[in-house]
Amino acid sequence: MQMDKSRLKEQVGIIRQAFGYINQFKDQIFVIKIDGTLIANQFFPILIKDIVLLHQMGIRVILVPGARNRIDEVLATYKIDCPTINGTRVSPPEAIPFIKMAAFDVSNKLMTLLAENGADAVIGNWVRARSIGVRDGIDFQSSGIVEKLKIDIIKNVLSDNLIPIFPNIGWSATGKPYNLSSNELAFNISTEVKATKLFFVTDQDGIRGNDYKLPANIAQSDGMVSQLTVEQAGQFIDLNTEAHPGELLEMISFAYRACINGVHRVHIIDGRAEGMILKEIFSNRGFGTMIYSNQHENFRAMTISDISEVLRLMQPVIEDKVLVPRTAADLEEKVNDYTVYEIDGTVHACGALHVYPEKLGEIAAIVVDEMYAGAGIGKQIILYLIEKAVKLKLKQVFVLTTQTADWFLHIGFTEGTVDELPESKRESYNRKRNSLILKYKISGRRTKNSY
Repeated sequence: MQMDKSRLKEQVGIIRQAFGYINQFKDQIFVIKIDGTLIANQFFPILIKDIVLLHQMGIRVILVPGARNRIDEVLATYKIDCPTINGTRVSPPEAIPFIKMAAFDVSNKLMTLLAENGADAVIGNWVRARSIGVRDGIDFQSSGIVEKLKIDIIKNVLSDNLIPIFPNIGWSATGKPYNLSSNELAFNISTEVKATKLFFVTDQDGIRGNDYKLPANIAQSDGMVSQLTVEQAGQFIDLNTEAHPGELLEMISFAYRACINGVHRVHIIDGRAEGMILKEIFSNRGFGTMIYSNQHENFRAMTISDISEVLRLMQPVIEDKVLVPRTAADLEEKVNDYTVYEIDGTVHACGALHVYPEKLGEIAAIVVDEMYAGAGIGKQIILYLIEKAVKLKLKQVFVLTTQTADWFLHIGFTEGTVDELPESKRESYNRKRNSLILKYKISGRRTKNSY
């Protein structure tokens, strides 16, 4: 029965999140770049079905299919050699008809699947392009870069409830076709149409921490870096450009530039896994790597309206006797002591700093939503509260715990005694509960960088 309650609670939480996001994203523009390697995947039709579902919910979807693999196949069939240098294909004029054939073939396959699922789409020639020219002595010939997009036409297509599809071909003012990078095209579209989200749906699962050098204080979950701020993305690029050139780094670079230019969030997700795009959009904790520019998650002071949510978070750990029971009245009385951690308006963790006249502070009520276990949020809350204690010029903080001592010791707390507690806390100390007392000296610490 307990398992059923837990499962029901999780399902209800997911439904609440989903409805919140549906309302938030209605009429927003999502640009989705789909790697061409995914077309052969068994779950590709389901991916398209999920994209149609987004469209039916009122999200305005723009699709950019990658065609590199299909272009390789067509060029090989006709024995045309187009070398790739530093990730960019050299495209001689005689190869362009075959590159166009492959690019539109992929776009037509996408349109067919959209039609099968009841969505209307249109393939357009809305990209003005020009030649890359010569780089480092290499003439890339008919490979091009985006010069301008026909934004008014694109917005009209979206207003007509159609899904625009962009093959990786652009045309000059005189009608000359150019072979474009799909990743770069998706980046340009997302910034020009002021998209809320840009997706790179790939055949890989985002950033694995073991494979790259990471900026300091990057949280990982099961080895995956689930999110980076714009600043962290810039640091990541600087740390890995020389050692790890390749498409993933290219996508991070485009994500970084997209966020700087107004796109709220960029997601790199594994399109081989069934339902991944829905999981990424409609849950607070993503399953790929997200780069974000707006305030995706933050710590803030608890308000009276948060109390019921905080009590919901606390209930499981109270039942497990990890946390001392608290009532709504208890929380309201000390509302100014509490900090909550919220993501997109939903509270997922909390903690409190109770201040005593002796210039001592008690860190208490650290609770993290079970869905976020292992993501490093608990540690972030504690460091946030320590920083708050620094600003209040406290001498030391302490914590009473029965089951999480190792966790606090790892952060830097040391063992203390009852005699070191503030007078009022000594008097109320529950000797039957026999909580361990751990202390953390903060005198002399001045900034977050101290941690």
